[in-house]
Amino acid sequence: MSGTEKDRRRQSEPSKPSGAADAAKRIVRDIADPAPHGVHPALIPGIGVEQTGRDFRTDRLVFGVAAVFVVAFIAWGVFAGDNLAGTAGDVLAWVIEYLGVFFTVIATVVLGFMLYVGFSRFGRIRLGRDDETPEFSVFSWISMLFAAGMGIGLVFWGAAEPLTFFESPPPNTVEADTVEAMHTALTQVLYHWGPQAWAFYALVGGAIAYGAYRRGRTPLISSIFAPLLGEKRTQGAIGRTIDIFAIIVTLFGTAASLGLGALQIGHGVEIITGLGSVGNGLLIGVIAVLTAAFIASAVSGVSRGIRALSNINAVVALLLAFFVFFVGPTMLIVNVVPSVAAQFLSEFLTMAARSGSQGPDVQAFLSSWTIFYWAWWISWSPFVGMFIAKISRGRTLREFVSVVVLVPSVISFLWFAIFGTTAIDQQMNGAGLEVDPPESVLFGVLDNLPLPAVTTVILAVLVAIFFVTGADSASLVMGTLSQRGNPEPTRWVTVVWGTLVGVIAAVLLVAGGDEGSGLTALQNVTIIAALPFAVIMALMMVSFMKDLRRDPLILRDEYAERAVRHSVRTGLEEYGDDFALVPAPYDHSSDDLAWVEPVVDEEFTELYAKTEQIPIQQIAPDTDPDLGGSAAPGGDRIPDEDRFTDGAGAKPPVT
Repeated sequence: MSGTEKDRRRQSEPSKPSGAADAAKRIVRDIADPAPHGVHPALIPGIGVEQTGRDFRTDRLVFGVAAVFVVAFIAWGVFAGDNLAGTAGDVLAWVIEYLGVFFTVIATVVLGFMLYVGFSRFGRIRLGRDDETPEFSVFSWISMLFAAGMGIGLVFWGAAEPLTFFESPPPNTVEADTVEAMHTALTQVLYHWGPQAWAFYALVGGAIAYGAYRRGRTPLISSIFAPLLGEKRTQGAIGRTIDIFAIIVTLFGTAASLGLGALQIGHGVEIITGLGSVGNGLLIGVIAVLTAAFIASAVSGVSRGIRALSNINAVVALLLAFFVFFVGPTMLIVNVVPSVAAQFLSEFLTMAARSGSQGPDVQAFLSSWTIFYWAWWISWSPFVGMFIAKISRGRTLREFVSVVVLVPSVISFLWFAIFGTTAIDQQMNGAGLEVDPPESVLFGVLDNLPLPAVTTVILAVLVAIFFVTGADSASLVMGTLSQRGNPEPTRWVTVVWGTLVGVIAAVLLVAGGDEGSGLTALQNVTIIAALPFAVIMALMMVSFMKDLRRDPLILRDEYAERAVRHSVRTGLEEYGDDFALVPAPYDHSSDDLAWVEPVVDEEFTELYAKTEQIPIQQIAPDTDPDLGGSAAPGGDRIPDEDRFTDGAGAKPPVT
């Protein structure tokens, strides 16, 4: 059929004011005709926070209130250490007894939410502009997020926790000191250190990265709630309160980690030197050296010091793990891995459904281990999540969730399988390992293997580097929170927070009536602080989903699905196989068919209109990532200045 005949046919047919063809024209017109504020929200390629001209000066209120609170806490530990320890213990016991089930529920819900975000239609959304590429290689990325997330914890508990569950299995499970107990122990450890723990980090990190690198918001915990509260409120009292709280939790969690690391390094020094108990003087010296090291790494920035140390740490950890794997019970480890993985999948819901109603023994186990862990991961999520956001720019949400949730879980499982199985095998053969104190277990395992003098030194160095890579990233995060989301906080702020971390760890490690009671109190306070932040995370999921549903890529999907479906149907009805979809202006003021919910996102479009580094242009069809056009033929990237224009600064024609 010729074009002239088609035109005559269209003119002779009656109009269909609310039919499918009119609706299809309407949807095309909505896309082709930008919103009054500039480009249509569905065509915005993304906005990076550095393009918005935001003010990153130090927020004196946030910095001052957080600093005063920390100093007051240090004074409490110095002058009334017993009172601090007793108060923290009582509050923690109440929280775990009456609100412990909430931690269990939120852990499972967050994991399910992040898996849905990563592997649903939202997984294609990029944490950055549509054409943005990641800053770090996959190896560096994994090394940094792993070291910041729980590296030092894996070293501390790598052999101790599996051995503990082997000798004292979870209630109502298996008999202690048996082969079945070994499998159950490793399964329980994977439950504590696996996907649910990393899902907490992924939620905070993904929400911050999305807001900062795709929506142009400041990279702050408070900014996540802009879709619920509005950006102005998140910059007011509510937002500042959230950020102050995040600084305090981050600082306490980092200081507690430093204290644990100092205990393990101190024990290693005792073994290496043969001096016996060296007392608090050595521990304070260790803390001073580690504090200076992580401050130096932090002020050098992520791309230099932190990345270099993380890569070194990853290599050293792999070498130590391979050594234990090959000189230890290799075949036992090989056989344990698949059976424990299968047992974890089959018993996941059983472990998740475990509650205090099953008896006092179960309640005691949950209080001492599972709920304790969920609260601990939640309390660490502000700092780890913000750091993960910082290093994950340019990744898609599917890639982000796959790596952040699944890859570290697998690595953690293999680490525990190697060191935990080795410790259990040695114990079954009469090694006589003691799980108290836990920092001594891994040293004991290495002492029963070849080259103990060498591996003990390597382990001590590994603990030190693991802590430095975690603490330097924490210092950067606290600096960012203190300076209104500054991605590169000034050095003096980073140094102040890093110094306070060291002071808290040193003071509380030796404070209190009993040895280590101050450090225990600090851990308890950190976990108590997780309760209100768990509520914040529940609201965070609602806010994040509201953001994702209004993402330009998702809007384009909704428009495309409805427009193409109705247009194709109309074309087949009117012209058979001989038709094409041609966008054209159309007045749909008289139509009553709703295609897509009206998009009211004026802050987003106005912010995009104000950015000076990106021209306000629509996405060209041949470079639209939805159509697979993110790169030029041959794999070369298309220059940023040409991706959304015709090369001369004009919008390409819609065809």
